[in-house]
Amino acid sequence: MSSEHAIAARQKIRADAAAIGVDEAFISKLVDEFYSRVRVHPQLGPVFNGAVDDWPDHLAKLKQFWESVALNAGVYSGRPMQAHLKVKSIEPAHFGEWLYLFEQTLRDIAPSEAAVEYFMVRASRIGESLKLGLFFRPA
Repeated sequence: MSSEHAIAARQKIRADAAAIGVDEAFISKLVDEFYSRVRVHPQLGPVFNGAVDDWPDHLAKLKQFWESVALNAGVYSGRPMQAHLKVKSIEPAHFGEWLYLFEQTLRDIAPSEAAVEYFMVRASRIGESLKLGLFFRPA
């Protein structure tokens, strides 16, 4: 059971995000638009299309992931590092491409500059963490 403090903190995060236009509906739109671009991207498309068998299921998981990241929703329980370790075609340069495409998508559809910044801070951290975990692990 969550404490009153935790509930209040979660509500504040959601309210602050909503004030800049970030809510579940925007996250759903962002994930759909971004991954439609990823799937046709010359470098990222082959990696993702080769790794994802069920796009509707994958998109649903990604929406839960981003709701948890952006809204502290607590609806995602996956293990992203383990999932990415299975994809042998990922290269360090893909992370820069992914982040660039993510920012371009945000700039095209985000409701505010604050929403772009809000997601980019989080996406940068996530990408860097995955890249370090995948390619720069001590032996």
